[in-house]
Amino acid sequence: MPQLSQIGEIYASQLFWLAIVFALIYFGIGKAMVPKIERTIDDRNARIGGDLAAAEAANAAARASELEYQTGLDSARSQALRSVTEAKAKAAATAETKVKAGDTAMAEALATATARIGTAKTTAMAEIETATVDAVQDIVAKLSGVAVDRSAIEQQVKAELAHG
Repeated sequence: MPQLSQIGEIYASQLFWLAIVFALIYFGIGKAMVPKIERTIDDRNARIGGDLAAAEAANAAARASELEYQTGLDSARSQALRSVTEAKAKAAATAETKVKAGDTAMAEALATATARIGTAKTTAMAEIETATVDAVQDIVAKLSGVAVDRSAIEQQVKAELAHG
């Protein structure tokens, strides 16, 4: 076989060129490409680290903001509750004052009306008594023709009105 017979003659030159190709590939990849890939990976890791740090800072800021918001909200609720309580107390005091003033006015009006009714009743009773005395005196005079003493009629009318 002619292919096998020439191996001895070309064996050394093929090994030489194989070593040169492997050396070129090794130094080409190892010295040119690997540093670029390492720089890219380092840049990527640095960017990821920076992004994570920024995200943690934003998260901390958001938590602080939320805590501040909750504190403000709790403060606003307590202040609103205080305001409502004060407004209720003020309204209750105002209503109580108005009710007392109304009660006082009603009591005064009732006392005035009672006094007027009492005066009117006394006046009416006096008028009824006078009218009754006059009517009895006229009736007795017309029916019997006798003139009766007015004071005796007044006493009798007062006794009858007192007993009902």
